[in-house]
Amino acid sequence: MSRFPLLRALGPLLDRRLWTLVLSIMLASGAQAETKTDSDAPEFVRVKKNAADRPVALQTAIANYQSKDGNLKIALVGAVHIGEDSYYQDLNKRFKTYDAVMYELVAPEGTRVPKGHKGTNSPVSGLQNGMKDMLELEFQLEKVDYSPENFVHADMSPEEFAKDMEERGDGLLHMFARAMGQGLVQQSKGGNSDAAIMMAMFSADRAKKLRRVFATQVSDMDTAMKAIEGENGSTIISQRNAKAFEVMSKSIKDGKKNIAVFYGAGHLEDMHDRLKKDFDMQLKSVEYLDAWKLD
Repeated sequence: MSRFPLLRALGPLLDRRLWTLVLSIMLASGAQAETKTDSDAPEFVRVKKNAADRPVALQTAIANYQSKDGNLKIALVGAVHIGEDSYYQDLNKRFKTYDAVMYELVAPEGTRVPKGHKGTNSPVSGLQNGMKDMLELEFQLEKVDYSPENFVHADMSPEEFAKDMEERGDGLLHMFARAMGQGLVQQSKGGNSDAAIMMAMFSADRAKKLRRVFATQVSDMDTAMKAIEGENGSTIISQRNAKAFEVMSKSIKDGKKNIAVFYGAGHLEDMHDRLKKDFDMQLKSVEYLDAWKLD
């Protein structure tokens, strides 16, 4: 434990339902729930298994959409905020092929992220760095190159974020309570992941075993993200998505025809529905990238 001082602070969070919430927000990820509502979205995060049903990779999706006339192409590129160096290098190569890359970051409008950015002093950034060390992975902001001219900041400013939360009465405690309630339901469905986490933490191969534990709980993360949203949406997901699409619409009007939206995978089911309903786009293909190696 001494190698990871942040773990001492995270110790009380080892309860499964708390880890579900924390990881959901930190990684901004989530697979599709087993029972969907009215969305036909693909899985944006999934665990790939081999023939022996053993997890081998945590994967994120690139879902490609096209307008009916074929003149506009939009890719939803799912992200997890910590991952393999090779995963981020692959994304860097792919981003060069788009006219514009819409990216998430609650920051002042038009923010340009310097190459090799180390993150902020926020609690979430601190938790992400702690998870990076624990799982022996890399931090997205350090590895993704946001400096190219085709990168476009497409997220709320801190002032917009705070104002929207206040207007909606959408405080963190409210969202936490919703996720906690859902977590209690999920916890009753079986599986002693608390024991698995503790066993992994004291294993000689700690990082790999912890990756496996957390990767296999991805479906629980999606449940937590849905709980955070509530029936009327939330600032964290739906309202930020609306802002991203507002910025994207401006890029389309400026003549951009091949656009990537690079956002945490937990945002993408809502974005999928928006593309179909508001932009009359059709899903053409889905490709998966290995974000974490689990074997």
